[in-house]
Amino acid sequence: MIGRLRGTLLHKRPPHLLLEVGGVGYEVEAPMSTFYALPETGAEVVLHTHLQVREDAHNLYGFAAEAERALFRELLKVNGVGARVALAILSGMDAASFTACVQAGDTARLTRLPGIGKKTAERLIIELRDRPGALDGGATVSIASVAKSVVQESAEDEAVNALIALGYKPQEASRMIAAVKSDEMTTEDLIRQALKAAVR
Repeated sequence: MIGRLRGTLLHKRPPHLLLEVGGVGYEVEAPMSTFYALPETGAEVVLHTHLQVREDAHNLYGFAAEAERALFRELLKVNGVGARVALAILSGMDAASFTACVQAGDTARLTRLPGIGKKTAERLIIELRDRPGALDGGATVSIASVAKSVVQESAEDEAVNALIALGYKPQEASRMIAAVKSDEMTTEDLIRQALKAAVR
């Protein structure tokens, strides 16, 4: 099991990033909360990881905080929730907000996340609220400031593509980005604001 990686960040394009560790490039999928905390490419980064082994693929998921990884693993134990839905949940709200939703039984807010219907939201609440220790790691993930290095013309396209990768339909993703865009916003800023607006 690969539990932690420390290396040089070579490439980041939500939800994928490439991390070089000892001459080996690891392709990692990460939620947007982790992308907000990433440094510029070329810098060293440490990720807490979860390796998912299937018959047709070995997928590696990375998280800036251990609380995120712990919640991701708990989400995977919920019937009907796979890695893509778990990443969408962690991208749409931080661990503390998710914990609050589950404890309050707030299905309405959970159903605003991509891939979460009413039945899935109810299942999340029932299974996680009653499972001892499932939500203990729900600390708020700190968001580091991200330098505005992305060219404005491509920031919107990259943000739309990232939302599509998280499970939103293309038209919906375009509409979400159009609703929040303003001058000098980076891709990360656009995604963050669009996701915040979606779950209000």
